[in-house]
Amino acid sequence: MRKEWHSRIDLQISDKLMLAERLYKFNPIDDIESLFIQRRQTTERRNTNEVVVEISGKWDNMLLFFAWEENLRCLHISCLLNMEPENVALPRIFELLALLNEDLWVGYFSYWEEENMPIFKHSLFLDENDENLTAKLTQILNIAITECERAYPIFHAVLKQNISPRKALMPMVLM
Repeated sequence: MRKEWHSRIDLQISDKLMLAERLYKFNPIDDIESLFIQRRQTTERRNTNEVVVEISGKWDNMLLFFAWEENLRCLHISCLLNMEPENVALPRIFELLALLNEDLWVGYFSYWEEENMPIFKHSLFLDENDENLTAKLTQILNIAITECERAYPIFHAVLKQNISPRKALMPMVLM
């Protein structure tokens, strides 16, 4: 009789754990939001799967956008450079993007035509069992911010000062 009673309790606890697991959905956006709140940064939670953070950069503010695609278990990260060119010369922009992206190991630069701004993008496949999630997020954030800081003066030279992409990249070659 006592064994049967323990079996029922074990079954009830097991059922509750399985229900809790089904109700809980892994969402790294929560971790990202916490990471920036710890750094005393303002976040804007657009919905369950998106958060935006504006950070101060060396040259100007940058907008970080994070989106979680649950079905793919993929986190998309974008870093928008706050720079609007007066006259958009798409062939020059595309040449610059190709030259910049040649040297990148992680992520890539793109151009958001609707906003007329350069943007750095990267995506990560994540798993809730990943023990180093915060370290992985911090690493990709550091890469995105570093690459945007490095590329900002180059984009500025091409988009605002009408300097050719190859000439704008010359100081980078000398480093």
